[in-house]
Amino acid sequence: MKKLHFVGSRVVKTGVAIFVTALICEWLDWPAVFAVITAIVTIEPTVSDSIKKGIVRFPASAIGSAYAVLFISIFGNSPLTYTLAAMFTIITCFRLKLHAGLLVATLTAVAMIEVIHSNYLISFLIRLGTTSIGLVVSTLVNMFILPPHYTKNISSSIQRTAIQTGKTIERVFLTILEGKQEQELHNREMVEQLDWGIHQTETLVRFQKEEAKFHPLVGKEKNHFHHMQKQLGSLRLILYHLDNLISSQIKTIAWTNDERAIILYAIKELAEGLKDPSHYQTDKHAQHLKQITEIFWEDNEEITRGDRRNPTSFPPELIILYELVSIYNQVDRYYGK
Repeated sequence: MKKLHFVGSRVVKTGVAIFVTALICEWLDWPAVFAVITAIVTIEPTVSDSIKKGIVRFPASAIGSAYAVLFISIFGNSPLTYTLAAMFTIITCFRLKLHAGLLVATLTAVAMIEVIHSNYLISFLIRLGTTSIGLVVSTLVNMFILPPHYTKNISSSIQRTAIQTGKTIERVFLTILEGKQEQELHNREMVEQLDWGIHQTETLVRFQKEEAKFHPLVGKEKNHFHHMQKQLGSLRLILYHLDNLISSQIKTIAWTNDERAIILYAIKELAEGLKDPSHYQTDKHAQHLKQITEIFWEDNEEITRGDRRNPTSFPPELIILYELVSIYNQVDRYYGK
């Protein structure tokens, strides 16, 4: 529903921008089609993006218009004019690194050929005017009508990602502890899906930061946004530790039954704490962390005993416990501890 709301607001803003742009062009007796095209493509996820891309699209459109005027004055309205106007526009925009305006500029170049019959200079200047109208109107609409606001989307996305992280933690650790190497591919897929979800949320955070330049967050809303950034950072680090664990290619584990039971229970509690915030309890979390940390240091001491005084690699038990302790610490940070 929230995604639908976001898409709906984008449609409304695009419709308003088109109407206002076309209305202004009608008052000035200028062709509205170019201004409308510019207005449509300038509605971006953030006001900042609209301005940045608008700055690129204006000179790009000017280049396309100039080539259209140049080649129609030489070859008239012919197939060669369309071809050369489009090709030279693409090449010039590419060389000048005006990539965000390349498509609009090319469309402008070929579309202008149909409407230019005389007064080439005036047609060129009118084209610049219509481009300016489309850019300004769409930017103002994006700024003042249903301005972009991503905090709710970010919050929902983080909650979904935390649940998926809990499921992934449980799946990855249990697969390793049970020695099910055949599930490794599925674990990798889960980690990749989790990475994709975190990346999508990071994109929303970037949008909100850009939007804050024009619509600053204040008070509790600002603090909440900073807290969500911290949570997202913790989820990203948890993903890093899970990826390390999968890449370790662990096959055999030598733990006692009691140690294995403690670790399995700690893993399940950790996963449930992420899937359901009400399940997370600071005292229980600290207790489980203490238990697995004690096992970690016991295993660490065994490395330096006997023939393993100068080990060349860490044993699998130590790798698992290190990653598990690291994830436990990140869950503490996720909940603001």
